[in-house]
Amino acid sequence: MSGSAETGAARQGVATDDPIDPDYPVTPVPAHARKSFFSLAVVLLGFTVFTPTMLAGAAIGPAFSFWGLIAVILAGSAILGTYVAFMGYVGARTGLTTVVMARYSFGNRGSKLASILLGGTQIGWYGVVVGTIGDLTAQAAGWESYGAKASIMVATSALMCLTACYGYRGMYWVSLISTPLILILAVWVVVRSLEEVGGFSGLTEVEPTATMTIAVAITTVVGTFVSAGTQAPNWTRFARSGSNAVWACVIGFLVGNGLMILFGAIGAITFGEGDFVLVLYNLGLVGWGVFLLFGNLWKSNADTAYAFGVAGAELFERPTKIPFVIGGSVIGTVLALTGVQNHLVDYLTLLGTFIPPLGGVIIADYFCRWRRGIGDADTARVPAFEWRHLGVYAVAGFLAWLSGELEIGIPPLIGIVVAVVLTVVLDWTRRRAAVA
Repeated sequence: MSGSAETGAARQGVATDDPIDPDYPVTPVPAHARKSFFSLAVVLLGFTVFTPTMLAGAAIGPAFSFWGLIAVILAGSAILGTYVAFMGYVGARTGLTTVVMARYSFGNRGSKLASILLGGTQIGWYGVVVGTIGDLTAQAAGWESYGAKASIMVATSALMCLTACYGYRGMYWVSLISTPLILILAVWVVVRSLEEVGGFSGLTEVEPTATMTIAVAITTVVGTFVSAGTQAPNWTRFARSGSNAVWACVIGFLVGNGLMILFGAIGAITFGEGDFVLVLYNLGLVGWGVFLLFGNLWKSNADTAYAFGVAGAELFERPTKIPFVIGGSVIGTVLALTGVQNHLVDYLTLLGTFIPPLGGVIIADYFCRWRRGIGDADTARVPAFEWRHLGVYAVAGFLAWLSGELEIGIPPLIGIVVAVVLTVVLDWTRRRAAVA
């Protein structure tokens, strides 16, 4: 796709000489707008340094010895990091968002499935995060009225929405400021946690107090960010090279996400609480707890708003993301005001099973058909629906869901692998038929 990014703009339904969103939501990012490796790594690390991820660590930590926990985190993070690195590479080479790349794999109209799934999921997460901020901030301040919580939700949502409207630039500056402070604070609390159990040696001697299979534990690690990782091209399309995108994804999704899970696990083992915000409350550091909560979730939710903004731009084939960022933020805020954070997590986890196969099809299709670039002749042949790939997605998604129901294997990984294998086989049979 990279070989003819500009010609692909016409394929996207947006005239190249029209004034468009400077973040290029439905057209390839041109060379002059690409960002440095440092900039990209900061944005992705800020995306994955996400407080709720520690809750996954809290669920895993008490079920394993320390070194068993490390093995689970490394295995899950390796799967997640590898998958996202491939997605990120494709994004950098094409200059396109995930939902726009889906047009080439699923067809002009078939790609709307990706826009609806990815955009809808992100709006749900946006509501969960806004609601969480309102609830915990009110708890810290001792405010019990619904009006106080609602005011916090609306105010924080407006700030997150504004950051997302500024696009890549806004998210970069928020990440640059908030991420180091959050990591410093998290490490400091880990030190305090170790004091509770007599240091590192004491931590390694803590016996498991819960049970969990290795497969479920790895699935939990992978599932923390596999849905969001499918949308990594939303940011890696700004990379100057494929290798820059790969390493930035490794830093963000393998290192950053893995550390947050580890921090949450240590908190659960030592304090019986995986959310560091609540750990800080227990330590009497309410102000720092609110700071961590707000600084962390501000950046992550701005990324979420950005993701459903570009999904909306693709869905309705508009050249700017801003109306969809605003509209999605309003919907997410309304969901938060109705208490969605208390009910949506299981639904979002289910979607996490069905989203990774989308990425598997896109990755395999890119390397099979589009890695040498897309020319005008190729774009003209993109059908309204690529039924074969839609069928592959359906099969991979079903098998991923079935593996979870039967508790066999790791559902996100099964979905990705099945999607890749079937797409490659499909391409091979297509080539054989063409030769014959």
